Amino acid sequence: MTGPAPLAAAATSGTSPANPVVTWDLNAQTAIWDVAAQQPNEQVRSFAMVSGAVYDALNAIAGTPYQPYLAAPPSSGTESADAAVAAAAHDVLAALFPGQQERLRAQYDAALAAIPDGRSKQGGKTIGARAAAAMVAARQDDGAFGDQQWRNGTRPGQWRPTPPLFLSQGAWTGHMRPFLIPRASMFRTPEPPRLTGNTYTRDLNEVKEVGSATSTVRTRDQTEAAIWWHDRRSASWEIKRQLATTQQLDALQTARFFAMTDLIVADSGVACFSQKDFWSYWRPVTAIQRADTDGNPRTTADPGWQSLLVTPPFPEYPSGHACGTGARMSLYQHFFGRDDIAFSGSSVDSGTTRQFTSFSQALDELIGARVWGGVHFRAADVEGAKLGEEVYRYAVRHYFRPLR
Repeated sequence: MTGPAPLAAAATSGTSPANPVVTWDLNAQTAIWDVAAQQPNEQVRSFAMVSGAVYDALNAIAGTPYQPYLAAPPSSGTESADAAVAAAAHDVLAALFPGQQERLRAQYDAALAAIPDGRSKQGGKTIGARAAAAMVAARQDDGAFGDQQWRNGTRPGQWRPTPPLFLSQGAWTGHMRPFLIPRASMFRTPEPPRLTGNTYTRDLNEVKEVGSATSTVRTRDQTEAAIWWHDRRSASWEIKRQLATTQQLDALQTARFFAMTDLIVADSGVACFSQKDFWSYWRPVTAIQRADTDGNPRTTADPGWQSLLVTPPFPEYPSGHACGTGARMSLYQHFFGRDDIAFSGSSVDSGTTRQFTSFSQALDELIGARVWGGVHFRAADVEGAKLGEEVYRYAVRHYFRPLR
């Protein structure tokens, strides 16, 4: 396992048995999704900011055994890790969601009340606040929530808004300044399959058959998987915390693990949406309904075809979910030094819990699930996963490395 030495005893004195990084990640989920209802391309930025600040704070208290993400606030090594985590996470979340200040302050005050008063507590608060302030300052004017718009095409293969709501959202994502990679366009996907080629023919006919709202060939398990992976509450948050617990990570190990995960996934999204903007490729629901215009005699139009899942309001290629999951599962395998770790996650939308025996198994299922849901061609999932892996490889070569 690529994990650090535990925090020094002085840094963990006065802490509760609960892992404060896990606790505040759950608090972050409440703020980001339960209250703010941010969409996936928005969620990843918020989680990255919280996790990056928490990591910098705890890394500083531990004597900076790893590369800081932004900087290591001055530390004597005697500060309370619990207070540092609470301050770092709270201050970032309060900056992101000013309308939640009162609720977040109550969580913060409750966390601090469990820590004995004294210099250790005050020092932890100071370090956490400094790490948070550095993160908030670093993300000012980063392009998030900009006014960019998707191109609305009219020709075969070009993206256009999809039913039932015909929305166009999230075009700013590929223009946001990344956290780790030098620029959004650093990693490129191959050109989408040609509309008259064998790959496109195979992919369209597959999603037409198995991804339809009325499919008779999609299995019950495939339907469940499609809905499970599509849940905007994202079981990936639960899985991340579960792995920290089952693999017995201490606070610093957890902070590094969460920061690596969340910043790499955020950048995979930036890179992916940059490619979506570049290719501006149509979704299956458009392609199937208009197959009589694609110049391919092996595809047949079905004007009434609808997908099992509601199609996201942005271009198809490459798959954003596959980019993020490819990055995430690649990082997990790297961090723990093995693929065969069992984990599970639950979904409110599907009402089920899915079990996995390895990270590669989860990625393989995601690639299929986006097809089974009718929202992606298989090539977009495969290439998206590759793009996510490329972002991961760059990030671990340049960030979060041991310094001793």
